[in-house]
Order: sequence, then structure tokens, then C-alpha cells
Amino acid sequence: MSPAAAIDGAALLARLGDRLAGIRGRITPDAGMDKITWFRAGGPAELLFQPADEADLAAFLQALPAEIPVTIVGIGSNLLVRDGGITGVVIRLSAKGFGEATAIDATTIRAGAAAPDKRVAAVALEAGIGGFHFYHGIPGSIGGALRMNAGANGTETRERVRSVRAIDRQGRLHVLSNAEMGYAYRHSGAAAGLIFTSVDLEGEPADRADIRARMDEVQHHRETVQPVREKTGGSTFKNPDGTSAWKEIDRAGCRGLMIGGAQMSELHCNFMINTGAATGFDLETLGETVRERVFGTSGIDLHWEIKRIGAFAPGREVVPFAG
Repeated sequence: MSPAAAIDGAALLARLGDRLAGIRGRITPDAGMDKITWFRAGGPAELLFQPADEADLAAFLQALPAEIPVTIVGIGSNLLVRDGGITGVVIRLSAKGFGEATAIDATTIRAGAAAPDKRVAAVALEAGIGGFHFYHGIPGSIGGALRMNAGANGTETRERVRSVRAIDRQGRLHVLSNAEMGYAYRHSGAAAGLIFTSVDLEGEPADRADIRARMDEVQHHRETVQPVREKTGGSTFKNPDGTSAWKEIDRAGCRGLMIGGAQMSELHCNFMINTGAATGFDLETLGETVRERVFGTSGIDLHWEIKRIGAFAPGREVVPFAG
């Protein structure tokens, strides 16, 4: 992506003027995305909007001119923001308006898209609903899990989704079935512009002691083999067919590889970490370097699992490796 025009949130907010009358959510110009992403790196969002609830989100989108770009982010755990920042509006669902998770019957959990995955696992445990232990080890929100078909420990989100509520760019409500989400490995085929607001998830009755034991296994595995206390975005690359990304990264000699303040973790080499002062440029350059070296060693073209958004800073463009 080429460098964007200079970020000027105050000017954009002034331009929108009375269009936003009645909007109840929080609007922040020139919002620092490095305070949101778990990498703690990247440029600002021109405007950051946190809607009060689903109706407020719909009203905002109806009022927003069609030519202003909209970017959706979650809690920032699987996100790399480039140093040039993000033009237009970044929407981040608030915990207050979208963060609840509740068991609505013996096998169903209704969760807001901003609910942390771990919160859903905890609600399932309390209600005696099995099938959600894997969320205990995923450091993200349910909205991101829906978009990325997040999975771990042999289970994926698509196995649990019953129906999803979403708002489109024009502020219209959609209710999608599991089939309409178009799931594949770490991917949903649902329209990119849809903003997921809540989901009904289906499990099965289970003994709480068994659920707790499985959650403890997930937690132990995560703390043992993943750099959970570092500034990281989780798994950097998707697993290729027939092998694991970390094995190929290790084979290519990239365990511990550093560029600037960015490093492939010594503990789990498919985790990229900010050692202290990494920029978005450092992190993305490291990822593309790893892709090139893995391809040279094994002929495997790794695909990013971390979502990269925004514009490059002038003179700091990262050229994607083309195998």
C-alpha cells in the first residue's frame, strides 16, 4: 500500500459536523493505534469511533458519507498497523455496548462481538456448556474470531456458530447463518464490510469438572510454549498444508531473528514480538524476510495470519515477498 495523505482527524471531524448530531458513542480524532494494538506499534487513526450500541453504530454508518473509508478493528491482538496510520474512520466496538456474554439456554451462548474469547470460555464453564474450552487460550475478541474463524486445540469457531448479527456500511442489519459465513481455515467469506455485533454459539451439555480440566490444559500449553507476556500479535503465519509454520521458520534459521526492534520469538518462532521500540516497518519487514527465507529453504509460501492495515510512512514501504 502506498503512503496515504496526512492524517488530520480534527479536520475530518469538522467536515462531518452536524451529520453526527445524536451519535452517542465516543469519537476520537488522531487516535494512537499503538495504544490499542498488542504490538504497541503503528501510526494513528484519523478518527476512532466507539459506538454505544448496535443502534448507535447503525446511525453513525448511515450518517457517514460513502466516500470516507471505514476500517474495523477488535481488541488489537492480531493486528499490525503501519506507521503512516489509517485514513478515514476506524471503528472499535466498546466493551460496554458489545462485550457481554450470556448463556441463553442449556447449550447456547449469546456473545457481543467485543467479548473476549476467554470470557466466552468462562461463561460456558459456569453454565456447564462444553465445546468452548479452546477460546480460553485465544487472546482476542469474538468479533475477530468470527472474521478469522479462530481456532485452537483442534476446534474452530465455525463448529460453534449458529447465527451472527452484523451491520453493513449503509447501516443495515443482517443476520447470517453458519453457512452464510462461508468459513474456511482462518477465513470467513462473509462480506468484508460487515461489522459483526453479536453471535449465538452452540455447544453441548458437559460436566464442569471436565470443562475446567480441558481449559487448564489449554492454559498450561499456552504458558509453556508461547511468549504470552511479550508484546506480540499471536501466530504470525497460517499453518501450510501438511506442516506447521513454526517448523518451517525454525528450519529456515529464523528462530530469534531480529530486524530493528522486532524479533521472531525464541520460545515459539511463529510469534513475532516487539522487544521494546519496534515500528510497524520493523515488524512487517521481519515477517516478509521470514517468508523469503522459508521459501528459499522449503519452497513453502507462508501466508500472514496477522492482519496488516494502514499506510506506510513515506520512504518506509515494505515490498511483499513474491515467491
